[in-house]
Amino acid sequence: MIRINLLPFRAARKKENVRRQISVFLLSLVLIVAALFLVRIVLGNKVENLNTRIKEAKIEIEKYTKITQEIELIKKQIEVVKTKIDVIKKLEANRTEPVKLHDAMPRLIVPNRMWFTDFSSSGENVVIKGIAMDNKTVADFMIRLESSKFFSAVNLDTIMQQNVQNVDMKSFFITCNKAKK
Repeated sequence: MIRINLLPFRAARKKENVRRQISVFLLSLVLIVAALFLVRIVLGNKVENLNTRIKEAKIEIEKYTKITQEIELIKKQIEVVKTKIDVIKKLEANRTEPVKLHDAMPRLIVPNRMWFTDFSSSGENVVIKGIAMDNKTVADFMIRLESSKFFSAVNLDTIMQQNVQNVDMKSFFITCNKAKK
């Protein structure tokens, strides 16, 4: 029988397989390194783009913050102006009120039977002090005040006898409110 020695062929084949496996390993290692390098470059670009966008966003935030502060300042100024306008409107509406009150008083008194010693108004309250001949004159005056369109809630606080030039008269103190419009 003939014997063929195939050992060197198998050894050569084995060497070729090992060489091929090493080549495939090194090639795959190079490809993996290349892929990782590409991924690093792509991610680096994304990070750089995001950092650029963050810087731009911060610049816009600063710009809008300044604009917001200006808007808040303008709103405060508008509120101050509105308050001033409201005060002016209120003053304008109440400008003629004291004149009307003082103008109405001569028509409300009982002629030749009473006199004022003090007439003052503050806010909604009106204080009238005077001297009358008798209690009926004071009562008539109060009725005239109540029927007037300028006064409401008429109250007689005090009435007392007072001697004026040797004549007994009545000193009165009346409080009332200005009528609501």
